[in-house]
Order: sequence, then C-alpha cells, then structure tokens
Amino acid sequence: MELTDILSKDNVVPCAKVTSKRQLLQLAADKAAEATGLAAHEIFETLIEREKCGTTGLGGGIAVPHGKLPGLEHVVGVFIRLDRAIEFDAVDEMPVDLVFVLLAPQGAGADHLKALSRIARTLRHDRLVEQLRASREADRLYSLLVEPEQADDAA
Repeated sequence: MELTDILSKDNVVPCAKVTSKRQLLQLAADKAAEATGLAAHEIFETLIEREKCGTTGLGGGIAVPHGKLPGLEHVVGVFIRLDRAIEFDAVDEMPVDLVFVLLAPQGAGADHLKALSRIARTLRHDRLVEQLRASREADRLYSLLVEPEQADDAA
C-alpha cells in the first residue's frame, strides 16, 4: 500500500493553529468528514476512543491517531502540520507537530495495518521529517509524503 492510495492533496493541512489534542482531533475529524461524507462527530468520537486505549503519539513530535469506522468505503488519511507543537501524551512525552490521521473501514484489518506500517516507515526518516517541518504549503507537504525520495534528492 502506498500513501497515494490513502492520502489526497485535499487532505493535507499545512499550518494548523490548534492548542490542544482535542482541538487537533476535531480538526482532523472535520477534514476527514469532508473527504468521506461521514459525520465529523462520529469520526471525532472514534479518534477519542482510540486515544483512551493508549496514546498514538509515536515520539519525535509525530502522532498517528487512527480508528475504524462503519460506513467508510476505503482507508483515508489526513496529514496535519501544526504551526506550534502541542501536548499529546506521546510515548516520549515530547509535544507533537506532525500528525497523520488514518481512518479505515470497520472490517479492514490487513489494509489498516498495512497503512499504519507505511506511515510509520515513511515518517521514520529524519531528513523527510525535517523537510515536513520546514514546509508550509500543502502541495509541497503532499509531494514529500508520497514521494519521499524527493527529500533525499533535495539534500
């Protein structure tokens, strides 16, 4: 599974101004609702419930909130770059500024895991993460995410 399978340019938010985890998840839910046609409050509740099971803050300023939703037809991603890092209860207790939200259909076991794995592999590259943090345009963020070798070429 490639990130182009789950992320569109329309689902990239380049300079989000939120001050809390709750605001961030609401923004993500609103953006995902636009992309999926599902109710934002259902998406928000799904993300909140998942966070209650344990943080999705991976460390290094990165979080991957995720959940499964009935009525969703395919895996959908939303990438959000925050203007300022926020507290997220991450495993390393560091604030988060790069967020990749992943939503999957209720029965999408393998696809959900493949997408999570792809996101984690992509965001483990320090050079790419630096470039994501330095970029303020949705098109550039999208290009960096779906074509991570560009990060190496620009070095």
